[in-house]
Amino acid sequence: MTATPTTRPLKGFSGDDKPLWDDYARCVHCGLCLNHCPTYRLWGMEADSPRGRIRQMLLVDQGQLELGDSFVTHIDRCLDCRACETACPSGVEYGKLVEFTRAQIEQQHPRGLFSRLAREAFFRHLLPFPRRISTAARLAKIYQRWGFAAFARATGILKLLGLDARERLMPRIDDKFFFSELGKTFPAQGQRRARVAFFAGCIAQVTFTQLNEATIRVLTANGCEVVVPNGQLCCGALAVHAGVRDVARDLARNNLEAFLRESFDAVITNAAGCGSTLKEYPQLFHEGDAEYPKAIAFQKKMRDVTEFLAELGLAAPLKELPLRVTYQDSCHLAHGQRIREAPRKLIRAIPGIELVEMFRADDCCGSAGIYNVTETAASMEILAEKMRSAAATKAPVIVTANPGCLLQLRAGAALHGTKQEVLHVVELLDRAL
Repeated sequence: MTATPTTRPLKGFSGDDKPLWDDYARCVHCGLCLNHCPTYRLWGMEADSPRGRIRQMLLVDQGQLELGDSFVTHIDRCLDCRACETACPSGVEYGKLVEFTRAQIEQQHPRGLFSRLAREAFFRHLLPFPRRISTAARLAKIYQRWGFAAFARATGILKLLGLDARERLMPRIDDKFFFSELGKTFPAQGQRRARVAFFAGCIAQVTFTQLNEATIRVLTANGCEVVVPNGQLCCGALAVHAGVRDVARDLARNNLEAFLRESFDAVITNAAGCGSTLKEYPQLFHEGDAEYPKAIAFQKKMRDVTEFLAELGLAAPLKELPLRVTYQDSCHLAHGQRIREAPRKLIRAIPGIELVEMFRADDCCGSAGIYNVTETAASMEILAEKMRSAAATKAPVIVTANPGCLLQLRAGAALHGTKQEVLHVVELLDRAL
């Protein structure tokens, strides 16, 4: 008889006082997930497949496998793209399981000194603090604008340090930061059809200001009054995916307070990765916690911008854009939120657009939060496959719905010389206004 696993108490996990046996048991090891898993397709190793990782999680939970370096490596290699959830006929909530496991690793496995310091600095001392993000961005802008980046590339220092691939993925820092827009209200054009709150993100506020501004223009043009609530912080997605759940809970508490103090028809994000975590805030709290009903209320309001606009309907007149485009499904929109048709519906609504589907459009591009930084070699191999599929469409424009995907695909277009422009769905709509 198989023993029912007993979970160790873990801070900040909604299921930390009950076994996850039912969650593990849903996996019947049928293997239908294998061909949808980027790392299994890359290496062909059972231990780097969803069912292989679930088997290891169960053995660790039962005390039959050491929570050691080998296990941690296989869990770290997972992109948490959740494509396996879409493929699974048994409804295994793989994302929930891998995030629980990473919480175990975070609290029970001693990482190397550099890794510990880097994780501590990034998750606990940078992401929750907008002013620190702004300061770090200004320093990065000096590196990019004052010739230091060109010098580092020309001298080969980056290659010597093994940082050349990572440096190529570094986003260009904006001239103007979106932080200055917090607390503002943007009136609807014409008759007001909805009043919405806009979630602006964290790092996106120093790297995707133009995307945020385009999102507001598109929303107001379609009859939405847009409020950008003051006091909002990072959504906590990166912390959740890394297993740093106590930080994610603190960020969630703050955001629930910031967004629920006023009445809105919806809370809007243009980042699929953020949206997936924001919709799953209830998973960060116990049902008896004071925050739990707030998280449920917030979840009901939370919408991806493509989801919201497709439901509301486009009211603004659109000019013709004679463009051939292809669409890349963002993992946490397609697999995490199960939203596929909404962005395509909006793209097709633009006169003159020819939408050409790429092969395996919902395969991960390799960005996966900070995966392209922590597992760069694997990320680049996954990206190369994605760029081959995008180039085969002969579309000069790749459209997607997540800032992380935008960065990854833009780097891919440059690295592979496809000369394709990469845009967010709302940037394409903004051009057609």
